[in-house]
Formats: sequence, C-alpha cells, structure tokens
Amino acid sequence: MNERSKVYFADFRTTYAENLLRKLRRLMKTAGFETLDLDGKFVAIKMHFGEPGNLAFLRPNWAKAVADYVRDRGGKPFLTDCNTLYVGGRKNALDHLDTAELNGFSTAAAGCHVIVADGLKGTDEAVVSLEGTPCEYVKEAKIGRAVMDADAVISLTHFKGHEMMGVGGAVKNVGMGCGSRAGKLEMHSDGKPVLVAERCVGCGTCRRVCAHGALTPGPDRKMRIDHAVCAGCGRCIGVCPKDALEAEYGAQSATVLDCKTAEYALAVLKGRPQFHVSLVRDVSPNCDCHAENDAPVVPDVGMLASFDPVALDVACGDLCNAAPRLSGTWMDGLPDRGGDLFDTAHPDTHWRDTIEHAVKIGLGRADYELVRI
Repeated sequence: MNERSKVYFADFRTTYAENLLRKLRRLMKTAGFETLDLDGKFVAIKMHFGEPGNLAFLRPNWAKAVADYVRDRGGKPFLTDCNTLYVGGRKNALDHLDTAELNGFSTAAAGCHVIVADGLKGTDEAVVSLEGTPCEYVKEAKIGRAVMDADAVISLTHFKGHEMMGVGGAVKNVGMGCGSRAGKLEMHSDGKPVLVAERCVGCGTCRRVCAHGALTPGPDRKMRIDHAVCAGCGRCIGVCPKDALEAEYGAQSATVLDCKTAEYALAVLKGRPQFHVSLVRDVSPNCDCHAENDAPVVPDVGMLASFDPVALDVACGDLCNAAPRLSGTWMDGLPDRGGDLFDTAHPDTHWRDTIEHAVKIGLGRADYELVRI
C-alpha cells in the first residue's frame, strides 16, 4: 500500500516569541522545505496578487516570508502570475503590475521582484507536451514562459471558494494560474474565441496576428471568425485593443474545466522541484479574481504545507468542512448539499472532480496524513 502524503498544519495562534511569519517558516521547515536544492536556482513563487477592490487576497507579508526563506537557501525568488483572460485589472502585464503594486506587492514589501509570466499581452508562453501522460483533454499546455524558465516552483495559495471549480486551491493556483491567455482559453472553453460584435471597431489588429487566416472583416467592417480554421491560440484575444474577443465561458461542463485545470497543473509541475503552501483564512465564497470579496464563510483555519498539491487541497477542504459556518454570509439560507461547504455554496460545481482527475493523472494523492505542529 502506498504511503499517504504528509500535509503539515499550523493554526494561526501566536506567542511573544513567534509571530505568524516565523510560524510559517517553521511550518515550511518541518514539512521538508530545506530538502530542496535551491542554491543558485531561479524559484517561481506562484500566487495571486488580487483584483483591485478585493481585500481577501494574501498580504505581501506572506510572500516576503517565503521569498526570504528561498533567498536564505541560496535561491533567486520571484513572485509570478499570468495575465487573465477576462477584462479586469490584470489582463496585460502593465495593468497587472499596477494592480500588484496597488495591493502592496512592491519589491521591498514582497522581498523580491514581481514578473508577469506570460509577458506584456499574455502571449509569451512555453508549449509543454503532455504526450505519454494519462492526460485526456490537453495534449500541449500553454504555460507562461517565466514559470517554465524557473528551476523550481512554489505555490503560495489563498484557499477559498470558487464559482466555477468549487474551490480555489493549489491545483487551480498552479494549473489555471500558470496558463497563458491561450492556455486559459483552452481550459475555459473549447479553445476557440468568440467576437463581441458591439465592441469591435474593425481595426484589423487581430487579423494581423492570426497565423491561420481565421479572421476576416464583414460588410460592416467588424471581424468574423472562421472556427473551422481557428487554432484557438488566443493571440487575437491578447492584442485586441477593445476587448472584443473573448472566451466563450460555459461552452463545456464544469467537470471538463476541472480536469483540464488538473492537466495544466501537471504540465507545470511534472518532474520539477516543487513545494506548496496554502493559507486558509478569509475564506471567501468566490475567487480573488473578483473586484470585491464577500464575508468569510468559516473562521480562519490555519496554514498548511506539503510537497503534494492534491493532498494539500483535500486537507484544506476537509478542515473547512469541519469548521463551523459563520452566520450573515453567502451561505445563509442555501440548501445543504451533502454537508459539503463548497458544493453547497456553488451547487453547479463539485470540487472533488478536480481531485479525482488529479489523482488519476498522477499529480498527487487524495489520501493524506495531517501532521500538526
């Protein structure tokens, strides 16, 4: 029988001798962080910088604690994320960096530089083959180049609810978060963009970057997409100055989205030095990609660390389900769905679909041993 993955847990209680940041470092050390050879290595710390108006994202103090630990081990850390597919404060690198700084992620506060992994317009990507793996949906994952250029990956995740995947945990942070804009397009839809005609001004910018001749102007000068020849590369989405091209969300089942996200996480992590930290606090019902955050649905739980992102997500979910639900929140009046907090919050999702597929493709294990420190 395979040994269960170890997930290390610490609560948010402190003493005069040890504040939360020191406690996080002790948690990481106990979980085996120092077994990683980081000397002289570029280390990508994958996290979410929050959307303007959202206050549930992780404070930069947490990132600095991780970055300082990496630097103390001889590594060269940088904080990173990829541009978003939707319109918002992080859809290109300039807006993304402005948002990160607005939310406190300056070089001094974060302890290292912030790099947007897929470049200015979300088109700087590395294509990672998944041939020869058990993956069923993705053959070539499109990952932000800076993530794949790094020698090691650390995920620093704010564990919370998610309106499309049930939970936003380590697997989503790595899988969806490290996908370039074209990668996010592939995960969210059937891989083909759609035109929002009322936004199109017929400038032709998208047509000039299309390598397949899929875009042509109609009689009204607005562009038309020939999905028969479109390769789904997403370049047109990145360059459109009017955000007239976007993914067709909801074109596939939530389960397929879960599975594709797990496969993208495998593309990022397979065969690479890695470590995963999740903070279960300010557990909002929706993603930090929102320009707002609702009230936490459970009390702050604690901090967790593991080499296994799948076991880590399961442990975080179990601890949230074991916690008392707070009143005056999103959860009030919702019909219970099998006792699961996140399935109840978003009845069209089932977060364990991601877990089951992640286990199936070898990303990690669902069985874990919780080690409290």
